Amino acid sequence: MKRLFALFAFAAALFITGCAHTPSAGWVALIEDGKGLENFDRIGDANWRAEGGLVVADKGKGGHLVTKQTYKDFQIYAEFWADHTTNSGLFLRAQNPKQIGANNSYEVNIFDQRPGQEYSTGGIVDFARVSQPYPKAGGKWNTYEIFVKGSEVTVALNGVVTSSMNNSQFKEGPFSLQYSTGANGIPGGAIKWRKVMVRPL
Repeated sequence: MKRLFALFAFAAALFITGCAHTPSAGWVALIEDGKGLENFDRIGDANWRAEGGLVVADKGKGGHLVTKQTYKDFQIYAEFWADHTTNSGLFLRAQNPKQIGANNSYEVNIFDQRPGQEYSTGGIVDFARVSQPYPKAGGKWNTYEIFVKGSEVTVALNGVVTSSMNNSQFKEGPFSLQYSTGANGIPGGAIKWRKVMVRPL
């Protein structure tokens, strides 16, 4: 247990140090200043668009922006705005880029109103729970800093580690940005991405 905690602490320190300020050498901007939709394939019917220097979705039954490139070991730095009813997230190492879900990728959630709060915002759905008080992203700008190397996955929301795990089920694949309906089938609130950067390790 002590060894596992040390690994998580090391991973968190490594990626937070690398991402907390303006990312430096080795980082690739996939979304910045409203540009970057060409770096993704679209699945589903979400109305992804560039608007006001951001990449936004706020209508549709659901969909993903899927990276054209596959990643194995990597870091992500993302800046996003979510509404209180937003259902979104990042799906890591997706095994089927045409049909992405929490059963075939690691879903880092953005969903304050998720019925099962243990896997709400800051959690990795069905793999790593968040602890009470559950973090909230609605109504403000947030950062996600995600470290993925081998079986280690560590997630920090606004500079605070919210979930960590050791799991080797999914080893490689693209990652995606999600828009979906809200809790109990109500329309999902907007998700706005200001910056999404990745650095292969």
